[in-house]
Formats: sequence, C-alpha cells, structure tokens
Amino acid sequence: MPLNIKDLKISSADFEPLGRLRDEHAGDKGNVLPRLAISGVPASTRELAVICHDPDAPLPNGFTHWTVYGIDPATTDLSQAQEKFRVGPNGVGAMHYYGPQPPAGHGIHHYYFWVYALDTAVEGTPTREEFLAKYAGNIIEQNRIVGLYENV
Repeated sequence: MPLNIKDLKISSADFEPLGRLRDEHAGDKGNVLPRLAISGVPASTRELAVICHDPDAPLPNGFTHWTVYGIDPATTDLSQAQEKFRVGPNGVGAMHYYGPQPPAGHGIHHYYFWVYALDTAVEGTPTREEFLAKYAGNIIEQNRIVGLYENV
C-alpha cells in the first residue's frame, strides 16, 4: 500500500490526538461512540470507510472496535454513522461500535480511528483484515486520530 496522506483528516470534539478517551466511550462504561468529523476528502473519492482498531490488544491482530463502509464522500459528521451507513463486524463479529475495554493492568492502549478515501465502493461488510487485503490498492488517501485508554 503506497503512502497516501495529504488533506484528508479525521478529528474528534471528544478527545485530542493522543488524548485520553473518556470513560463514557469505554465498552463497559457507556459504549458511546466519540464524535468524529471528516474533512479534506479528495475530489475523486467514491466512498469513505472508517475503522477503529486497537493494535495493543493481546491478540495476534489486535482488536477491531468498529468498521463502517458506504460513507458518502460529502459526509463530515459521523455521529449518525451507526444508522446511516453499513456497519461491519467488530472483533467479536458484532455489527456495532464496541468501545475500549482493555484488560485491567494491561497498560495504555491506542485506539486508531482510521478514515480511508476510496476510488471504488466497498462490497458488503468485510472485516478489517478482509478490507485491507482487498481494498488497499483502492485507497486514494488515509489518515487517523489516535485516542488512549487504560483500565486501571
């Protein structure tokens, strides 16, 4: 996958880059999706995809907390993404956002909220791994915001 970064951005009104996610966003303390905004979408984008992934989870591929496909390139606010777009499987196969819930005492985990601008439409609701394997060559641009969370 080539390096594709320029103007595309994903941001949050709920946390700063590398800032702590609030407890209400944790899977066992409210499970509220953080407010996310997208800007700088390339003109040639056909569809956006967003994936939240924790590479620090003690699993071979980390843990995927959210996958969303079929996002219209004109979308700037993802607060209604669960209802408006195709939500794919998280790490346990459920079709919804599942917030941070790292093992107690495992330390700080990093939650990457990736946005991908694609030159094609994503078919169905692939897992994170299936999406990256099949659509890596269709990514025009990508970016992420990273939030931190720890269960103490």
